[in-house]
Amino acid sequence: MEMRDFGRTGMKVSVLGFGCGAVGGLMVRGAPADRERAVGKALDAGINYFDTAVQYGDGLSETHLGQVMAKLKPANAIVGTKVRLQAGEFSRIEQAVTESLDASLKRLGMDHVDIFHLHNPITVDGDGEALSAERVLEEVVPAFEALRAAGKIRFLGITAVGDTAALHKVLDSQKFQSAQVSYNMLNPSAAQPLPAGYPAQDYGRLFDRTVAAGVGVVGIRVLAGGALSGSAERHPIASPPPAPIGSALDYGTDLQRAQRLIPLVTEGFVGSLAEASTRYAISHPAMGTILVGMATVEEFDAALAAVLKGPLSAGALARVAELSAAFVGEGR
Repeated sequence: MEMRDFGRTGMKVSVLGFGCGAVGGLMVRGAPADRERAVGKALDAGINYFDTAVQYGDGLSETHLGQVMAKLKPANAIVGTKVRLQAGEFSRIEQAVTESLDASLKRLGMDHVDIFHLHNPITVDGDGEALSAERVLEEVVPAFEALRAAGKIRFLGITAVGDTAALHKVLDSQKFQSAQVSYNMLNPSAAQPLPAGYPAQDYGRLFDRTVAAGVGVVGIRVLAGGALSGSAERHPIASPPPAPIGSALDYGTDLQRAQRLIPLVTEGFVGSLAEASTRYAISHPAMGTILVGMATVEEFDAALAAVLKGPLSAGALARVAELSAAFVGEGR
């Protein structure tokens, strides 16, 4: 398993992480034996980053991960979890953040986590359940720093969704050490400029910001919530199709565009569209670790096999760019 430096944290993370989210559903709705088998396989393969959140199954993901970790007792696992503040908690951010983490630690059966991510969108104005960049820096950061001083977290993180300008401001502050970044074949804008008229949010070469600030990157939406499998079929324990992040405005459009990337398979670059998507995500050097949603142990095996093949070839990357150029001018 390839290990990569995680920003300036001093940690080395496996290029494939273990996502415990609700979209795939294995760590939320999967059978206990399957959860344990998948985590055991991950550890045996050298995977050391495990990502969860209280929002995944209303705490079930954290509980189940904690149970498996207590049984397997891995020596060097890196665990990250998240807090998503409700709008009604914005008047007491420090208290709400602390209460959320304490509850997460109890479910995990741990006295600290390595990375604690703010899961709220970050926007210019901070409307609804989004937080403005100013509030993040002036209120969330001190709350997180207090938890670090108390030994409950090691590193501060954000989920980089919201307004591009606000995300840039927060990353440029160098207050955070981790960022979960949406990056896939439908939206490569964290790495490169989008052509005019391309139907996706332009993240403005977000990787340039993470590299400059020494921020480690966790790649999310690698399969665009499942759309980049190219199939509309979903496993019974998977979630319904999730709302897209940064790409189309609806899942069906993402799926339709993903299917137009099938020549990557038919022309022999890869064995499947899911393989292409997984290998695409690790092709950029700014990427630390990626998360791939899974419903079954077999889906984990497929993600692992794809990563072990390494990044896509230069020819495959050029073909992705050529195929996705056809999206220019289409409605988002």
